[in-house]
Amino acid sequence: MNQLGERVDRSATLCKYVLEPLGGVIPASMYEQRPGHRLSYEDRVEIYVGLREARTFTSIAASIGFDVSTVSREVGGRAGRDSYNPHRAHEVAFNQARRPQCRKLAQHDRLCKAVIAGLEAWSSPEQIAQRLRADHPDDETMHVSHETIYKSIYVQGRGELRRELATCLRTGRAQRQPRSRLERRGRIPDMVSISERPAEANDRAVPGHWEGDLIIGAGSRSAIGTLVERSTRYVILLHLPARHGALEVREALAAAICRLPEHLRKTITWDQGIEMAQHVQFSIDSGVDVYFCDPHAPWQRGSNENTNGLLRQYFPKSTDLSVHTEQDLQAAADSLNGRPRKTLGWATPQEALQRLLAITA
Repeated sequence: MNQLGERVDRSATLCKYVLEPLGGVIPASMYEQRPGHRLSYEDRVEIYVGLREARTFTSIAASIGFDVSTVSREVGGRAGRDSYNPHRAHEVAFNQARRPQCRKLAQHDRLCKAVIAGLEAWSSPEQIAQRLRADHPDDETMHVSHETIYKSIYVQGRGELRRELATCLRTGRAQRQPRSRLERRGRIPDMVSISERPAEANDRAVPGHWEGDLIIGAGSRSAIGTLVERSTRYVILLHLPARHGALEVREALAAAICRLPEHLRKTITWDQGIEMAQHVQFSIDSGVDVYFCDPHAPWQRGSNENTNGLLRQYFPKSTDLSVHTEQDLQAAADSLNGRPRKTLGWATPQEALQRLLAITA
């Protein structure tokens, strides 16, 4: 305490008075950099200060850059608001993280073999975990979480499951993709959620509601815009020969939509791609409202996703899409619009659209 007092130009008694409620002098080893995004000692002190100031968990979480649930679990699991001690909490967490971890798949050979068999049969880790619980309800040694299976594949040095089994996963990735990297949304101002889309758009009975997206070429350097009408599955392709930024997409989209009769341009539902950053101006230009899907929910644009898959027959992945002319795009759209569709009673999208135009003429 004397040395600390000299460093901060305060008495040893004052230093002791300030530090004792926090647990005293902290060993240097507890400042070691921990792997992953975990609470540091400084984070826990910030939590302690926030609790003393009667701040909410949400406010504290924002100040340290963690989710509110992390703060809630930290405080709830460490004696609660009134008795939270950052030093004691960090010491317990530090020691728990350093203890040897018993890995279940390494301990139980029968369980490990069952998991491997499931992966080789193309079952997902969650399907394997749930099925094992159903097949062995009273045998705890045959229960494993899907998270344990993922970690056994992805985390280097574990060795319970062969790294090659990653190819059996739906993604086929040999490395885990962090959620923080997956979620890059919220960059588009004034987005309106798909939950606010008119009810008539959901049942596909009323025409004029469209779904849109881009298909991307090699190296993300080229793109083609795609629009699909929800009730007829009619396809319109947007020619983007140079760039596919927000300005180019807005202008091409407005030009295509404004060529349609007024009763066929009501709404567009789009993914949360940054290419729609100028959606407000597009709505002013065209009179068409734009709604955005939830993150990672491609099924909310099911017709468009299916159509984009079909378009890859004409415009293969990993190719330069800028080489295709407007005539090439129109030929591909005409081809798709001329295909009989089961969902249309084996009529074509072109025929379905012509029927609509005849009714409203």
